[in-house]
Amino acid sequence: MDFSFNNDITLISALKNGDSKAYTFLVNGYHHKLCVYAFNLTNNHDLSEDIVQNVFMGIWKQRQKLKDDFVIKNYLYRSVYNEFINQYRKNKSLLTIEKKHIDALSTIVEEETESSLERLINLVKQEIENLPPKCKETFLLSKQEGLTNIEISEYLNVSIKSVEAHITKAFSILRKTVGDKMNGILFLLFGMQKTPDKL
Repeated sequence: MDFSFNNDITLISALKNGDSKAYTFLVNGYHHKLCVYAFNLTNNHDLSEDIVQNVFMGIWKQRQKLKDDFVIKNYLYRSVYNEFINQYRKNKSLLTIEKKHIDALSTIVEEETESSLERLINLVKQEIENLPPKCKETFLLSKQEGLTNIEISEYLNVSIKSVEAHITKAFSILRKTVGDKMNGILFLLFGMQKTPDKL
């Protein structure tokens, strides 16, 4: 028998009462979406599953503390993000530059729904694809491969100034597309970024 809950208040009330059907409804309704969102953050399928599983278990264990006026969807996505940050901090010593980008990412998560976050990520990917060939190659060597400007200049047999010019141009184009959300989106795509402070 299909059992559904009309709104968040009904669902939260049932969860607080220990209704297993409410928990099943919650998992069935959000598990896949949350895994997709977590994968956007981690780029790791297994870690994404673990994060989402931890969130659901945490909600069940802490169900008595759920506020009646929670928007369940927002709460779930915020919980996945918080769990991602917890996992990230466990696995890596957080450098100052990483903290800057995590803070930028936090702003995006607060302001964007999961669908618009995915849209922004796809938009940046498309903009990177549309960069002029040399500009794109230089940018990806820097951000995706993690090469230094000197290494890129040697690899492409161009001057360091040429490398800097291409990277500056790429950042300028991307910033026009996503504005101050750029650092957070690049962090999602490539991990720790060496964004020049002057840009």
